[in-house]
Amino acid sequence: MTVGGASVNGHSVNGLGLGDGLADAIAAKFRLNRAPAPLDPASPVLVALGTRVDDKLLDQFPKLGLLAVMGAGFDHVDTAALKRRGVALANTPGMTDNCVADLAFGLLIAAQRRIVAADQYLRAGKWPQARFPLAPRFGGRRLGIYGMGRIGVAIARRAQGFDLEVGYHNRRRRPDHPARYFDDLAALADWSDYLVVACPATAETRHKVDRRVLQALGPQGVLVNIARGAVIDEPAMIEALADGTIASAGLDVFEHEPEVPARLLQMANVVLTPHIAGGSVETWNDCYAGVVANIDSFLRTGRAVTPVDLTGAA
Repeated sequence: MTVGGASVNGHSVNGLGLGDGLADAIAAKFRLNRAPAPLDPASPVLVALGTRVDDKLLDQFPKLGLLAVMGAGFDHVDTAALKRRGVALANTPGMTDNCVADLAFGLLIAAQRRIVAADQYLRAGKWPQARFPLAPRFGGRRLGIYGMGRIGVAIARRAQGFDLEVGYHNRRRRPDHPARYFDDLAALADWSDYLVVACPATAETRHKVDRRVLQALGPQGVLVNIARGAVIDEPAMIEALADGTIASAGLDVFEHEPEVPARLLQMANVVLTPHIAGGSVETWNDCYAGVVANIDSFLRTGRAVTPVDLTGAA
């Protein structure tokens, strides 16, 4: 089949920020130009991971028809710029939901039960001298979820196994979900023992978890972020962890990745992971296949398998 007279197989695809796994999957079917090698300005497809996609970058690809990303998030993309240029956007939604929800609970349990600190205590040879201090129990508490999308629902489903009561804050109430709805994030935090951030990063959600929300969560509260670092006011969170405003945190994402604030690295009441929530072997293989399917479908039909609706982009 052809698109604009060009064959699908052997069609030029540009790649920015690609790992080896995704690069290999694309190169198995298409002619891949992978940065830092020269890219093809005439290519109709760009795959970009983590690289800021804006007018300055898009000017380099006047024939671009599709921007493909891996995973559900696309906060590194200027969607309004794509809309103005008539460039389609495709992601791979839903594929990482379960892995992200699993890690959210791993971080929650590790932070509440102080698993990392206990591991370090044992390795330092301190057990023969004294028992490790008791930590609060995990189950039977209140879990607040900020963002009841697919990942939020997956987190809420797992909460049942730990006898957790679930509440959530969303742009709007979900009549299809039985959890308690809060129309104010601070009110949710005040009700919660645990607060998990699972919302997209947008202009509306930037720094939404601020000092007021952290104060509402309180000195026994645990904060977990598996969404995007910019949703939390990072300096306010660091101060809250340092002065006891909240008890602990489990963080997989940071505002200026891969840089992590030095003070967080020094805190014993924080569990840190390097943005791995959606990154299991099986899930990433599924995502690689999803990106390739989007490219293939676009080149064959002019439409990706999982396009992002850019109607509201501005």
